Amino acid sequence: MTRKVLILSASTGGGHNRAARAVQEEAEKLGLECKIVDSLKFVSKMVDTVISKGYETSALYTPKAYGGMYRISDTKVMRKGMDKNLLLKFITKRLWKLIQQEQPDYIVGTHPFPVMAVSKLKEYGYTVLPLYSIITDYTIHSAHIAKEVNAYIVADEYMKSLLEKEGVSSEIVYPYGIPIEKRFLDVIDASSTRKEFDLKDKFTLMLMGGSFGAGNIIDVLSDLLKIKDDIQIIIVCGRNSSLYSKVERYLQTNNKTKDILLLGFTDKMNALMSVSNCIVTKPGGLTTTECILKELPMIIPFFIPGQEKDNLDFLLNNGLAIRPTGTFPLDVVVKTLYDYPEKLERIKISMRMEKKEGSAEKIASLFK
Repeated sequence: MTRKVLILSASTGGGHNRAARAVQEEAEKLGLECKIVDSLKFVSKMVDTVISKGYETSALYTPKAYGGMYRISDTKVMRKGMDKNLLLKFITKRLWKLIQQEQPDYIVGTHPFPVMAVSKLKEYGYTVLPLYSIITDYTIHSAHIAKEVNAYIVADEYMKSLLEKEGVSSEIVYPYGIPIEKRFLDVIDASSTRKEFDLKDKFTLMLMGGSFGAGNIIDVLSDLLKIKDDIQIIIVCGRNSSLYSKVERYLQTNNKTKDILLLGFTDKMNALMSVSNCIVTKPGGLTTTECILKELPMIIPFFIPGQEKDNLDFLLNNGLAIRPTGTFPLDVVVKTLYDYPEKLERIKISMRMEKKEGSAEKIASLFK
C-alpha cells in the first residue's frame, strides 16, 4: 500500500509553499503519495485572511509594528499561553478533520501554526502520526517549538544549537538546509537568458523585494541610479502591481542612461539570478537559500523586522551578505564590488562553504 505524506503549508509570504513543493517533488520520486494543503485556507477563509493577509499588510505598511509583535510573542510565557489561544484551538479542531479525511502516514509542516496544532492533537492522544517541522528561516522563534514534533529540519547548524538551548534533543534536529525545488538549481545557459530578456553581457545587479514586493525599492533605485559605472539593473517587483507602476513611472522620469529590465512576478528567477553579479534584496528565508545555492552575493538594505532581521544577522555573521549603512551607502557598496570583483568572490566562497545541497531529498528519505 502506498504511504501518504500530508504537507501543511501557509501563504504568509511565498517561502512556506515553495518549501512544501520541493519536498513533495522528492517524496513522489520515492513512490510516496504526497498532498500539499494550505492549512490556513482549509481552516477557514477568515483565518487565512487574518493571518496571511495580515502578515502581508503589516509587512508592507507597518513593519515596525510587526517586528514588535514578533519579539513580544517570542517568549516562553507566550508559548505557554498558546494552550489557551482560541484561534489555535479552532485551527487544531479543523486540522483534525483534515487528518481524518486524508488518512496520511506522515505529516509535515512548513509553517508553525499547523505544526503547533498537530502537536496538540498528538499531545491529547488523537493521533500518533510522525510530525516533521521544516523551519524556513535562519532563526528559531518560540512558535517553532512544539512538544510532539518528531523531527525538526533547520537551515544551519546554528539553528540546531538554538533548539538544543531551548531543550530540544539534538537527535531530532536535522540541519539539512531549507528545501528548494530542483528546477531552480538547473544549470542555465547565460547567453540564451540574455537573448530572451534583451540583456547585455555586462555587470548586472538584480533588485527585488520578496514575493509581494516589500521594501522601499524606489529609495534603493534612486541610490543605484547615482552610480556612474556601466551597470545593468533587473528589477523584480513580485506580485505588487502598484509597486510595478510606481517604479515604471519613476524610471520614465529619472532614468536616462542605465539599462534596466523591469518585471512583476516571474517564474524565471533561476535564469535571471544566473546572469546577475549580485542581488539587492530583503532576507526572506527561501530567497536567502536560493541566493546561497546560486552563489549570488547579497546586498541587504531593507528587511521586515522580526525573522528577517534574524536572517540578516545570520548572513552578516557568516560573510554571506553586505548591509549598506550611513557610512557605507548602497551606491558606494555597489561601486566597490564593481571595481573590485575579488570582494564578490570572497562572498561566493563563503556561500560555497555554507550551502546545503539536496535538502529536499534528505527530508524525503526520513519518511521510512
